[in-house]
Amino acid sequence: MNNEFGLINLWTEGDAVTRFVAILLLVMSLASWVVIILKSVNLLSARNQASRIEAFWRSPHVLSGAQVLGDEDNNPFRAMTQRGQEALAHLSSPSTQPELLKQLDPSDWVTRSLQNTIDDATAELQSGMAILASVGSTSPFVGLFGTVWGIYHALMQIGMAGQATIDKVAGPIGEALIMTALGLAVAIPAVLGYNALVRGNKAVITRMNRFAHDLHALLMTGARVKAKD
Repeated sequence: MNNEFGLINLWTEGDAVTRFVAILLLVMSLASWVVIILKSVNLLSARNQASRIEAFWRSPHVLSGAQVLGDEDNNPFRAMTQRGQEALAHLSSPSTQPELLKQLDPSDWVTRSLQNTIDDATAELQSGMAILASVGSTSPFVGLFGTVWGIYHALMQIGMAGQATIDKVAGPIGEALIMTALGLAVAIPAVLGYNALVRGNKAVITRMNRFAHDLHALLMTGARVKAKD
């Protein structure tokens, strides 16, 4: 639609506040899409890493199983395997004081090491999610503020011109409402992306907790906990 009202006219005719709101919405949209894309890639990588767990349990020993899990730096399953073994090795280290070792439960020590790895991986998965939550919750209000300011600006111009017919009012008011639409256009992908990523992260964290439980049993007893049929 080619007329004197629209996004281009809103930018060229708008004041500093209107342009600031438009730029802010653009920045919020770009930030949310960057987070959605990056976290989606990370989530797919985590799911791919989780798919190797069964191959780990088919390995003859822990060392070969760790190789099966992959060598990515951000692989929480491989990290749990390494830290669990390091925790056990620390208990038998010559530098460990025997009198202090008697006060330490080996099971709790290994559990703490595995839990620390899960906490680190969880923090990595959830990093950036606050940006999506903030954009999804605030961008509609930023757009609404732009609309209110645009309506006020349009009414001031109409009042100064002394023309209040419907054709003179509808254009500027409708143009100001574009800001609300832009705010919703920014918020909707952010909210949908946030919900999808949260659901995916929960599934990966559940896999990590189950793996940690079975790995703890393997390190402490030499056998994996058998699942009930």
